[in-house]
Amino acid sequence: MALILKGAVKLYYYLNDDIADERTQDWPLMRTPWPGLAILVIYLMAVFKWLPEYMSKRPAYNLRKTIALYNIIQILYCFYVVYQSLKLGWLSHYKFVCQPVDDGPNSIEFAWKVCYTYFVIKIIDLLDTVFFVLRKKQNQVTFLHVYHHFGMVAVAWGMVKWVPGGHMTLLVTINSFVHIIMYTYYLLTVWDESYKKSMWWKKHVTQIQILQFSILLLHFLMLVVAKDCAYPRQPAYIIIPQNLFMVILFSDFYYKSYVKSKKTNNLKNN
Repeated sequence: MALILKGAVKLYYYLNDDIADERTQDWPLMRTPWPGLAILVIYLMAVFKWLPEYMSKRPAYNLRKTIALYNIIQILYCFYVVYQSLKLGWLSHYKFVCQPVDDGPNSIEFAWKVCYTYFVIKIIDLLDTVFFVLRKKQNQVTFLHVYHHFGMVAVAWGMVKWVPGGHMTLLVTINSFVHIIMYTYYLLTVWDESYKKSMWWKKHVTQIQILQFSILLLHFLMLVVAKDCAYPRQPAYIIIPQNLFMVILFSDFYYKSYVKSKKTNNLKNN
């Protein structure tokens, strides 16, 4: 047991100190994983226990204006990240296969404006679930929804901690662009509730999400198979199963929501 504990402590210091990117360690929430883990634990307790208990004897909150403002903020933040990512990396000097974490003149700016801002956005994203519970939409607090939000906070933290730039940040660019589309749709549904009944919008938003995870899956597979790669392969071993899992979950959701339900409705009408 003592040997196992000693090994665990050694591994912790290796991951937290030895291989961490020194440039980002003094940024908020980055020195150790514990503050970030505390946020995620509070998030899980809030959406599964504390808030449902609080709302059990209360009417649903009308958060229309709050959610509209939240969606606008999300759109602006995501647009900022996409713009900075393209400007400082992906449309200037970044290559699509094995782009290393560079230490050039724009590297700190890229790490802060793109990677760290993205991490902050993923924390803000947790409010999506909080709004569901406060509006008494507990049925929308699904495993897929919570797993996705939880996982993206962890992935974004790890990126800032160990690899704040390079190959992995295509995920940031694509995901932020997809979220611009998603939050624009959400803003429209708040503005005009008739959009909620539009299957066309919902279906294509889900298709875009599946396409996103499929592209990123291929992008990280290239990292594994490429020879003499200057970018560490370890992130791919985490992101590949994560994205494969998300492709499966979102595809299953798409099939049940838009393919199977359509077949069922057709049978009822015949």
